[in-house]
Formats: sequence, C-alpha cells, structure tokens
Amino acid sequence: MTGETARITSIEPAGTFGPRDTVPPADLPQVAFTGRSNVGKSSLINRMLGRRKLAPISSTPGKTRKIHLFKINGQFYIVDLPGYGFAKLPVEVKQRWELMVKRYMAGNEALRGVVCLLDIRRDLTDIDRAMLLSLAEKGLPLMIALTKADKLKRARQNQAVDKLVRSLGGAVAREQILPTSSQSGQGVEELLENVFALICGDVLDQT
Repeated sequence: MTGETARITSIEPAGTFGPRDTVPPADLPQVAFTGRSNVGKSSLINRMLGRRKLAPISSTPGKTRKIHLFKINGQFYIVDLPGYGFAKLPVEVKQRWELMVKRYMAGNEALRGVVCLLDIRRDLTDIDRAMLLSLAEKGLPLMIALTKADKLKRARQNQAVDKLVRSLGGAVAREQILPTSSQSGQGVEELLENVFALICGDVLDQT
C-alpha cells in the first residue's frame, strides 16, 4: 500500500438489506467480504475494525441472512455478505440469498474488490472453488483471507497457502492469500491495509 495510512477514524452502520429490499447504495466505494457459513467472517470484520459487536456474530451457521453495510471514515463501505454453503437451510431460502448476492455483485461499479474467507484448516470445497473462480473471472481485485490461522503453526499455514494455490490452478496468486486470526490478530492489520489499498486504487497484483 502506498501513500495512505490504514487508519480508521469513524465507523457507522449504514443499513441492512434483505432479498426483498432494494440494492444497497452505490454512492461510495465498497469492499465486500464473503465466505462459507461459520467461517468466522463477522468475527474477522469486527477484529479488523476494532469493534467487538459491529458485525452480527452467531455460533449458528447461516445466521447472517442480510447484507450489512458499514461506512468507514465517511469515505467507503465494508460490506458483510451472507455466508454461503449452509446445507441445512431450505432450498428456497438459499436461492433467495444467492439471488440477492448476485444482484448486489452485478454491475456494481462501486465495488472495488472482494475478500473471500476460507477456514485454513479445511480443504477447498466445490462451492468455494466455484465462488473463487467466478470472482476471478469477473476481473475484480480478489483477496483470500484464511481464517483461524492461530489453530496451525506457521509451517502448516504456509503449506495450506501452497495447497490452495495449486487447487485453484493458478487462478489466484500466492500474494493474494493471507492467513488471519480474529483471536490472535495475525494478519488483521495487513488485511486492513489491503482494504484501504483497494479503496485508494492501489490494486492488488493478480499476475
């Protein structure tokens, strides 16, 4: 990141949007966070923003059912998307969520990049792969935050990163993957710096 300091001076909840609501406002640049249900997405957002209860957290997978927007420094939005891949939800509910997220992504000129969260301890699933390849094909700047990194030693973390790069067949570079932990704080500051970099136009290198 160049030129700007990743410093948060203000955070303002900017609304929630469900399947029947209008598309969230595109008046400011946005960085969206997505990931499987129960991957620790809301916990990581809260740690990154320095607020324990900002993004809703639940031990029940699939609890986040709306798009949550948070206005940062009055200049851009962090967007918390509903978790995907929770098998126990009714099919019609999952379809509504998927349609809502697709509608948010489609033609959103305010979207500067996406952070996709994966559990560092788990193998890449088909739905994860489909999501990541879809995002890569859209040409959006993409970063992968591997959550719960505190559960593994550094050597195992590096192995997990290398394995993920191989699994995606080169669609994502190693530099786009960051082990993180909402518990220990590992990688959180770097993640925030990359979010600011996306907003400032200092886009992650995807080559």
